[in-house]
Amino acid sequence: MNYIGECIAIMVACSWTCTALFFEYAGNRIGALQVNFIRLIFGGLMLGGLLWFSSGHLLPQGADTQTWMWMSLSGLVGFVFGDLCLLYSYTLITSRFSQLIMTMAPPFAAVFGFMILDEQTGPMGLLGMSITLTGIAISVLKRSNRTKGSAGLALHLPLRGVLLALGGALGQGLGIVLSKKGMLCYEQSLGTPEFFGHYIPFAATQMRIIAGTIGFALIILLTGRSPVLARVVRDGKSMWATFGGAFFGPFLGVSLSLTAVRYTETGIASTIMATVPILILIPYVLIYKQRPKWIEVLGAILCVLGVACFFIR
Repeated sequence: MNYIGECIAIMVACSWTCTALFFEYAGNRIGALQVNFIRLIFGGLMLGGLLWFSSGHLLPQGADTQTWMWMSLSGLVGFVFGDLCLLYSYTLITSRFSQLIMTMAPPFAAVFGFMILDEQTGPMGLLGMSITLTGIAISVLKRSNRTKGSAGLALHLPLRGVLLALGGALGQGLGIVLSKKGMLCYEQSLGTPEFFGHYIPFAATQMRIIAGTIGFALIILLTGRSPVLARVVRDGKSMWATFGGAFFGPFLGVSLSLTAVRYTETGIASTIMATVPILILIPYVLIYKQRPKWIEVLGAILCVLGVACFFIR
């Protein structure tokens, strides 16, 4: 059996683990909004170079109006709304917990996949969502003594950070479904020749980045952040971290994620890509010398198992 899509999804999970670490560092130094805008500039330039090398054009070719509409919506939902929420959550609850909550993205993708693409989920869906929610809950909640002699559960992370991470999961789940819809339109527009079968995911990502860059540029202009942006680009460490995150995120990770959903179902690809909460524990132990509690490890494993269960047919 051909598992090309599944293998690519594993590469995406590793890539997004690197992205989370780079962007957490840069976001803490110069702010999430600035990081989001700059990393899309970097990602757009890298993708432009790749498209030029493969097709002789810096911008996507052969896309009709409908394709641009769906990919632009995907860029605004996934990059502007979803990733802005996610990067802000990094600065509040760290990328380790944010990526744990991001395991809600595949259930969101399944729901929107049913609504937009008529993709059917299996009967294990509700069970899978319950397991994922349980994994998140035991990781972010702790026992607390509310009054003398009584105990309860309390959130040990800032509520704002948790809500922002949920917003990131919603944006990613809906964004990838909108992307698949856009790529289906793109294939029809191009007539699906063999060359463009490999070209489409990268060109589609470029369309998303263009829409996302325009969205962030408007936010920066309307909120008067232009002077701040001009100042932070002189921070060399932040720029290198943002460049690294852009390479593993908008350039490599997102493009490969779109490739994965071309070769397998959205839910299956999203499930594999949801293993980031487990993978990210490794650099936190090796680099930051932070040993996660056993309950947090269990929560991460439950989240991934729940996501996998969600897509069992």
